[in-house]
Amino acid sequence: MSAANAAAPYIDPVDDSKHFGSPYNVLFWTPEQQVAGYRNSSKLFPTRVIAIGESVYPLPYERVELGDVELEYDHSSMTVDEYFKEQSVAGLLVIKDGKILYERYGLGNDENSRWVSYSVAKSVVSMLIGAAIKDGYIKSVDEKVTDYLPRLKGSSYDQSSIANLLQMASGVAWNEDYSDPESDIALARWETVSLYGFLKEKARVSEPGDLFNYNTAETNLAGTLLRAAIGNNLAAYLSEKIWRPFGMESEATWNLTEPGGGEFGGCCINATLRDYGRIGLFAMNNGRLADGTGVLPQHWMSESIAPSRGYDGYGYFWWLMGDGAYSARGIFGQGIYINPAENVVIALHSARPDASRKTDKAWQHALYEGITDAVRN
Repeated sequence: MSAANAAAPYIDPVDDSKHFGSPYNVLFWTPEQQVAGYRNSSKLFPTRVIAIGESVYPLPYERVELGDVELEYDHSSMTVDEYFKEQSVAGLLVIKDGKILYERYGLGNDENSRWVSYSVAKSVVSMLIGAAIKDGYIKSVDEKVTDYLPRLKGSSYDQSSIANLLQMASGVAWNEDYSDPESDIALARWETVSLYGFLKEKARVSEPGDLFNYNTAETNLAGTLLRAAIGNNLAAYLSEKIWRPFGMESEATWNLTEPGGGEFGGCCINATLRDYGRIGLFAMNNGRLADGTGVLPQHWMSESIAPSRGYDGYGYFWWLMGDGAYSARGIFGQGIYINPAENVVIALHSARPDASRKTDKAWQHALYEGITDAVRN
C-alpha cells in the first residue's frame, strides 16, 4: 500500500522537516514520510487545538516486562519485541487496573510525541454524539441524517438514520479500497461542501441497516451533523466534555477539512500515547469522569458496543473483539483496545507500510490478546 514494504525507520524528530511528504498524498507516503508526518500534522494540515484543563488523570506505574511475551497467529508466533520492530511501532502502552504496566516508544517518539489517530477519531466522534444526546442537542440516533444536514435532502441519505451512520450501514454505495487510486476514498474531496456534492450523487445499494460497508466519508458526515447539532466545533466540544474534565495530560489537535473549516469526523486527532490510553479508560468507565459524573447517557457505551444488524463485529464506530472487548482502530496500525472484564486498556501508535492489510490486523489482534493473557491476574 505505501511506497515501500520495509519497516519504518528511526528518525530524530529534529530532522522531521527533511522528510515531510505531500499532504495530498498521505495514503502513499514513504516510511520516512510516514514517521515525520504522523507526528507533525499541525505543520502539514490545518488543525484546531483540543485544550487541556488544570488537573491530570493520574496513571501511576507498576512496571512489568512484556517484551518476551509470545503472540500467536495462524500457526506462527512472534514476541512483543519482534512485533514492535516488524510492525513499525512508535508507541505501545498497557494499562491494567488504572496503572501503567508497560510503556515503550520507537521511531524517535517519546511520551510527549503527538501522533496521528486516523480512524481512532471515529470512536471519539461516537462518544461525542452520545454526549450531545445527553446534553439535549440530538434527540436520538433514530433521527434522520437529513434532519441535521438538509443539503443531502433528495439524495440516498433521505432514508438513513444517525444510527445507520454510526454502524457503517447507511445503504449508500462507497468504495474504501486504500490501494486503489480510483476508489471513492482516494477521489473524494474532503472540503465539507464538496463532500456533500460527492456523496449526494452516490446510489443506494441496500436498505439502511442491512449491509455493513466501511465508509470514512460518512464519519465526516457524522462530524458535520454533530457540529450542526451543537452549534460549535468538535475540538471545543471534545475539550469541554472529555479532554478537560477527564484530565488529559497534553494538548491535542484535530485536523480540519480546510483552513478555518470543520474537523475530519473520520480522521484525525493528534494526541500522545498516554492520552490515547485515557480515552480508553474513559470509554471503559462508561463515559464517567473520575468523580462519577456521567458525560454520556447511562447506557450509551453498552449500546455502542452492541453488535449491529449489518455486521456483528461492529457497533457505533467501535470494532467488537468478542468476550466484551472492543477497540478503536486506525489505518497503518493505530489503536485503542479495551477489555472491561480484565480492566485492561492497550494503546498503540504505528507507521506500518500497508494501510489495512489483513495479516497486520490479525497480528494486532494477537498483540492485544497475548498481552491481556500475560497480565491476567
